[in-house]
Amino acid sequence: MRRIVIVAFPDVQTLDVVGPAEVFSMADRLANGGQYKVEVVASSADALTTGSGLRLLPHRALAAVRGPIDTLVVAGGTGVVAARSDERLVRWIRSAASRARRVASVCNGAFLLAEAGLLDGRRVTTHWAACKELRRSYPNVEVEEGPIFVRDGDVYTSAGVTAGIDLALALVEDDLGAAIARDAARWLVLFLRRPGSQAQFSSGPSWQPAERPPLRNLQSWIADNLTADLSVPALAERAYMSPRNFARAFRREVGATPAAYVESVRLERARAELEAGDASVDAVAAMCGFGTVETMRRAFQRRFEINPAAYRSRFRTRGGSHDADRHPAV
Repeated sequence: MRRIVIVAFPDVQTLDVVGPAEVFSMADRLANGGQYKVEVVASSADALTTGSGLRLLPHRALAAVRGPIDTLVVAGGTGVVAARSDERLVRWIRSAASRARRVASVCNGAFLLAEAGLLDGRRVTTHWAACKELRRSYPNVEVEEGPIFVRDGDVYTSAGVTAGIDLALALVEDDLGAAIARDAARWLVLFLRRPGSQAQFSSGPSWQPAERPPLRNLQSWIADNLTADLSVPALAERAYMSPRNFARAFRREVGATPAAYVESVRLERARAELEAGDASVDAVAAMCGFGTVETMRRAFQRRFEINPAAYRSRFRTRGGSHDADRHPAV
């Protein structure tokens, strides 16, 4: 039984706590129990309010947490600012880390690990918006702004919010194997378990819907016609605009150039096909409008730091352990 202790505090980011907790809980059910015991702890055993206004009841107070810990997870959130000044909390984290097999932080929970002196000389990451502040506040820490999560020895740090789920899945894979980790991601209806080296920004959702209906409709049309001519002149004609005016308006309203947007949609479709489809890599490149597999390979490497073939082998979801008879009673 691996004891997972998740540290919370007032104004903690709710998903930083419940995201990893759900991953470990799901993995435990998939492995028929007896693998993980998850405890949420805080300075007091009384209910606390998270940053989104939800009430969270910890299992126990910090002072009641005794004995060895397998994995210590420190959550983040807007409450980190006050938590960094809580000397009792910081001392407890330092002490608990000394009896834990591994230590992890989610989002800006890295600031609490740094304040406890646990990140000195280590490679770490945190939410992209907090990387500069972490680097400035703790100059002995090597902050990497790009990755979803970073492992340095027995210390793991992750990027913002949902990245804590990716980190938890990686820890499950280390403990119980890739099949259980993939099943957990599938039962939690996650699109994929992102590799730690992947950039913090997802290629698709980062672009916003256009304000004007013609451009918004064009966005939907692009997704359904990836093999069509999606050059600026062709898209401008479909939107009944001049190429120059179209390019300016699209970038202003969507937040990306037409070319960058088209590539991101093609990449998302290719990712889905590689994960769940049977088509060859060459066929996926053709059906997603890349033309050649080399063009798709360069786009994958540039955006995700992984090539299409490696992505497929790592995130394939069909067959083997993904059968309906392994139902975790969700």
